[in-house]
Formats: sequence, structure tokens, C-alpha cells
Amino acid sequence: MRKLFPVLLLLAAPLFNTQIFNAQSGLPDAEKSRILALENAWDQAAHQKDIPALKMLLGPDLIYVDFDGKLMDKASYLASVQSQTLQPERIVSESMNVHLYGAVAVVNGVYRENGAKNGKPYTLRERFTDTWVRQQDSWICVASHSTLTNE
Repeated sequence: MRKLFPVLLLLAAPLFNTQIFNAQSGLPDAEKSRILALENAWDQAAHQKDIPALKMLLGPDLIYVDFDGKLMDKASYLASVQSQTLQPERIVSESMNVHLYGAVAVVNGVYRENGAKNGKPYTLRERFTDTWVRQQDSWICVASHSTLTNE
């Protein structure tokens, strides 16, 4: 069976839409701008603690891995944003790149946040990767991962 698998794969290859498996380097500017606008809307909503806006941007099964390795679902992420001990003064994403894989977009970039936590000032700089999925005419984020960086 192991010897037959490569042959079967070669025979079946034309049946698959290669756009699903290959990154599209020519992402239409309008779609790229739309996804970047959603990233910026997420930053704005988190800064303003706008939970209804965040609920619209994030998928129901969101997997969120924070910079410290904490794993959160959508409910726990929203609770962390609502925390009164956290008072962000500025949240911004920059150096973002969008890669499209069919109905999935992967965004990587740099996230900066500063403010007060438990009354003490803090500053964060993270590299992040967000995964967005297109559903009909809209996009929702289904996974996010960030890592602290000093660069």
C-alpha cells in the first residue's frame, strides 16, 4: 500500500484545485486592504474594550495563544480584554504581511501595546501570526499566536 500511495497521489493531483494548496502571491489589493483593516479594527476594539466589535471579528472557536504561552478560547480572551486591571493607552500593529491560501488568510506582523496593568506601566512588543477564514463575504479570525520580541 505504501508503494501505491505516491502513484495514487499523482493520479489524483489534477482533481485538486492548486489554489487551495499554493499561496497566491498576487493577492488582490482590495482583499489585502480589507484583511489589514480588520487587523486594525481588532486593535481599535481591544483598545476601547469594544466587546461587540471583537465578537464580530473573532470566530466562535478562536484559539488564542498569548505571548506568555497562555492558551485562551474566545470567552477567556474577551474576559482578558474586559479586565479592569488592564488599561491600554496605545495598541497598534505594524509591518503586517498577508498571505492568501484559498479561503484562508495568514497575517504576520508586529504588535505594540503600552499602558497600565494593576496600576503599573507596561510596554509590549510582539510578533504575531493571525489566521483568518473567509465565510461568504466576510472574514473572521480563528487563531492567533504572539511571541515577545525585543527587536
